[in-house]
Amino acid sequence: MPTAPDSEAGARPDDLTIETEGETLGEAKWSAMKELEPRFPGITAECVRFEVVGPAGDGPSRVRGEVDVEAWQEAAAAELPPEPAERLRGVVRRVVQELGLEATVDVEETAEELRATVNGDDLGLLIGKHGATIDALQHVAMRAALRGDAERKRVVVDAAGYRERRETALHRAADRAVADALRFGRPVDLEPMRPLERKVVHVYLRDRTDVETHSEGDEPDRRLVVTPVRPTTS
Repeated sequence: MPTAPDSEAGARPDDLTIETEGETLGEAKWSAMKELEPRFPGITAECVRFEVVGPAGDGPSRVRGEVDVEAWQEAAAAELPPEPAERLRGVVRRVVQELGLEATVDVEETAEELRATVNGDDLGLLIGKHGATIDALQHVAMRAALRGDAERKRVVVDAAGYRERRETALHRAADRAVADALRFGRPVDLEPMRPLERKVVHVYLRDRTDVETHSEGDEPDRRLVVTPVRPTTS
């Protein structure tokens, strides 16, 4: 059974409480869950008592969450489905329900990949600003789905075709950066991106011989740079 932080001496109050903000009440709660998860692996909203401490209307909201350690331990000790695909489905479906979305979750498994696709209307809350929420969900879902598995597969969480649309947009941005780098003979910075998106661009351009890519800066402003490769002289 999992143990809470400093369990031998009793968990400190500051380990069990957190305050977060979001553009909506749902986003504020989801942000709290993301920050609590590293300290309380597998935690769900049922294990947290939420209190609204800021506006809860249509504008930004602020919540305070307090972890119920006993509830978390009981939930974490519950047996997970043996199949990684069902673990993935369970995690994504739970988040969809917690966000109050009317949507279905479909899971497809291949030899290389596990993919959960959320289908429904108005899934912007699940995707989040610039995909931040769905990327965080994908990370948590991957940990849950592949827990204890020797065979590691790629885990993808998608919503209403977001991944394909975003990949297409990243490829277009990369093509523009390459064109500018070659035209002007100088490095070109792309907009700040999260690690998953930088990887998409790195992979997209890695077979080119006329440019090279690297990342610069600190998160969350870390960005990818496209640099022209000078031809070697014989």
